Amino acid sequence: MKVLGVITARGGSKGVPRKNIRLLGDKPLIAWSIEAAKGSNLLTDFIISTDDEEIERVAKEWGAPVPFRRPADLATDEAKSIPVIQHALQWMKEHEGKEYDAVMILQPTSPFRTAKDIDACMQKMEDTGCDSVMGVLKLTDVSIPKLKRLEDDRIFPFTDITEGKESASRHAAPDVYQRNGAVYLTKTSLIFENDLFGADSRAHIMSEDRSIDINTLLDFAFAEFLAERWLK
Repeated sequence: MKVLGVITARGGSKGVPRKNIRLLGDKPLIAWSIEAAKGSNLLTDFIISTDDEEIERVAKEWGAPVPFRRPADLATDEAKSIPVIQHALQWMKEHEGKEYDAVMILQPTSPFRTAKDIDACMQKMEDTGCDSVMGVLKLTDVSIPKLKRLEDDRIFPFTDITEGKESASRHAAPDVYQRNGAVYLTKTSLIFENDLFGADSRAHIMSEDRSIDINTLLDFAFAEFLAERWLK
């Protein structure tokens, strides 16, 4: 199976300005994802998709291919992931003559995802023939019956699973998982159908520390704490 890894790193971050090249531990944030991609045994190729000259320079310094500059209309706050990935796949086909069975989105904001996570997702797709594999985190303190919605200050059940007369025990509810943003692996044919998941989407369960997703300064501070402990 031929798989293209795409590290998506635009320059216009607002929550943490210039976060993709901000130092996390002893290296820029984007370098953590570059090293994970380089360490993969199964990725066919990986590239950086960026609109930013400085990000391009830093990525190349850390050994990442940056074959093109992402168009400005695909680097806005409103830009979605799928058109960015479609552009990367089309560019590689037209300019490098390369086509891929699947594509993996690797967001730089997930620095602690590892090469083993990358390879495990691809192995699962290879073994099962599924449409996609997503990194997920098991939520440890969520009870579905306790989830509520409000209408004019009145409390109503959020789902059909209700608490009844007494507070529900979280141990009686099914496990709940959340996509962590660290890995999105999808068959290329689905990407060009504007579908990130397909009918058969599988889970790659990741630990809480490897699921860190940096979107705020507080997220970055926590990642710095983890990076410092990992590097010692």
